Amino acid sequence: MVDKIVFSSDNVKFQEKISKLSGEVITLCDQCGTCSGGCPFMADMDITPSQIMRMVQLGQKEVMETFAIWICASCFTCTIRCPRGLDISKVAEALRQVILRRAADHVDLKSLSEDEVAKLPQIAVISACRKLTG
Repeated sequence: MVDKIVFSSDNVKFQEKISKLSGEVITLCDQCGTCSGGCPFMADMDITPSQIMRMVQLGQKEVMETFAIWICASCFTCTIRCPRGLDISKVAEALRQVILRRAADHVDLKSLSEDEVAKLPQIAVISACRKLTG
């Protein structure tokens, strides 16, 4: 059975955001697979570089949940071999930046009582704020 892909405004916005961040015209990728064939780290990836490009082309945000975007070492083998001159490592970096820019707070100091704050070592509070807040 073939899955029907329906483009929503969210898909288009995601694709445009990654294009803007990476500086690459992602729609130029014609899925030849040369990037995947030359990638020295492909064996460790859960999806191939060409699948990363396809998912971004389709605006599928699920691509940010893959391990592959973190494996990319920016060795530029894909860029050198791409017949369209695309830099897939820039696309992977853009995807990583979107995740890192979420700046989610995992600690809320306002929820602690004054007694709790007084008992906590200051260095622990400062460390938690630096590591766990955006």
